Amino acid sequence: MTVAAWRALNAKWPVPFTLLAVASISLAIWLYLACARGAFWRLRAFDDDTAKHEPPSAWPRVVAVVPARNEAAAIRQAIASLLQQNYPGEFSVVLVDDHSEDGTAQFAQQAARELRAESRIAIRSAAPLPAGWTGKLWALQEGVSHANASPPAYYWFTDADIVHAPDTLRRLVARAERDKLDLASLMVLLQAKSLPERALIPAFLFFFLKLYPPRWIANPKARTAGAAGGCILLRSEALQRIGGLGAIRREVIDDCALARAVKRSGGKIWMGLTRASISLRAYTTFREIRDMIARTAFTQLRYSAPLLLGTLAVMFLTYLVPVVLFFAHDPAPRILAAGTWLLMSLTYLPTIRYYRLSPAWAITLPLSALFYSYATLLSAARFWLGRGAQWKGRSQASIT
Repeated sequence: MTVAAWRALNAKWPVPFTLLAVASISLAIWLYLACARGAFWRLRAFDDDTAKHEPPSAWPRVVAVVPARNEAAAIRQAIASLLQQNYPGEFSVVLVDDHSEDGTAQFAQQAARELRAESRIAIRSAAPLPAGWTGKLWALQEGVSHANASPPAYYWFTDADIVHAPDTLRRLVARAERDKLDLASLMVLLQAKSLPERALIPAFLFFFLKLYPPRWIANPKARTAGAAGGCILLRSEALQRIGGLGAIRREVIDDCALARAVKRSGGKIWMGLTRASISLRAYTTFREIRDMIARTAFTQLRYSAPLLLGTLAVMFLTYLVPVVLFFAHDPAPRILAAGTWLLMSLTYLPTIRYYRLSPAWAITLPLSALFYSYATLLSAARFWLGRGAQWKGRSQASIT
């Protein structure tokens, strides 16, 4: 565009053309997200969707594998919830103690003893972490290796800080058997009690579903593949087909990497939401949530500086421009910004309701986006300093 043409445009419009163009781009982004992004913002709980599933003719054997590293605070409740599953088929638990220093294994054994279920749980100490493996995947591999003496039909990968409803496994298996699923995962309910949690945890779910719309995940024709690592039901045949966990051993975002490998191999995958399985992990400070985000944010961007800059620019256009231009002097960009902010809030409102918070929290999404952008920058800085993907004393991503 020539200088003369640019001046003509500005002369024609009663407001600076640049502000109007930026406001229009931001609005267009939200129209796309609301109307063409797999309706990711329409949350529907798995609990309601599967309540009337017909049981399979025969309940397959399942082995739960629980990787645990310094989980003394939650492991008793987590193990108790697994051992109290009302699953009609054969079911057992393998806990892999990943070099804990807080008595995690002893607390798990105590929980099993109190329920008189020692025979249904095996507690295994993980071997030293080999080069080229991330910690959680190695712990899962140790559990799978232990179960391979008599391979089950399904593995249930579940975190050591999650409490499941007694019928969780029964409903998951019923869903997998009915729909011929190779991988079924549940996004469990995260804590949203403290001020930092209320401000940022609903946004975590919103951003995750925006990246991985469940409808696209379940669509075999779509390339999108995602899973929620806290609760994954994986068909044993599918694990063998992808070459075992060794095929993704370096992945920091292991749940989505697993889903991607299964889908690429021709497997059928699905992800849902549940309020009946609850994470016990609490975040009492903004710093704790910042570190949780920073652990994998730059990994999601494939450690790419151009992708980082592009992502920050898109975050600004999507979430911050409507707020900035809402206070513009000229009415046209201000009106567009107000409409965009309203659309953004309405799109975010189902997530706020899912967490049973006040609807007023819906207007705070831009602030949450600003915090997540800061955490993403920190994630990149830590990676470049050789401290990427920090988790319980381990750095799982490095420049080399």
